[in-house]
Amino acid sequence: MREQEFDALLSIETVGDQKWFYPASHYHRYEPTPYAALEELAAHYELKSTDRLVDFGCGKGRVSFYMNHFQQASVIGVEMNEEFYQEALKNMKQYVEKHHKRRDDIYFHLGLAQEYPVHPEDNRFYFFNPFSMPIFMKVISNILLSVEDSPREVELILYYATEEYTYFLDDQTAFELKEEVRLNNLYEKNPYEKFLIYKLNI
Repeated sequence: MREQEFDALLSIETVGDQKWFYPASHYHRYEPTPYAALEELAAHYELKSTDRLVDFGCGKGRVSFYMNHFQQASVIGVEMNEEFYQEALKNMKQYVEKHHKRRDDIYFHLGLAQEYPVHPEDNRFYFFNPFSMPIFMKVISNILLSVEDSPREVELILYYATEEYTYFLDDQTAFELKEEVRLNNLYEKNPYEKFLIYKLNI
């Protein structure tokens, strides 16, 4: 299916010119994860209805709606841009009404990723290279502190991960690489076209 067809299926609008630059070097431009990549991820990685996925830098909510619809997971999208946040809320209204979903299974949080209060039910975390290393380190620290308070199985899903991200996780945290999902026909030309699944050893 094409991008527009997936949007129509989910009753949302995430296709089009969405690239936005925050006037600071810590936040990277926003681009939605391609649906073809999400299909590849879903074919190799299972989310359960008991999981709660946090998508940092969620934009208009594409990953949130896809994972809720196709894998039944609860999702939280964290977005710092007011315009994208409002678009995500608009999409949620259309999605919930069309697919008769529970509103409390999808939630969008307006704010900075490093200030997001990690909840004890949050156990899966999605990153599409959304910000600089200092912020990524702070977010990971927040996750680890939450696990100290409420021990649980936690996994990170990284798409297009930088070497800085992976070096940090490998060398300075208790996360270990669990799985690598390479995107067909893309990875051979670009080694960043893959998902990395990290699991926390507790």
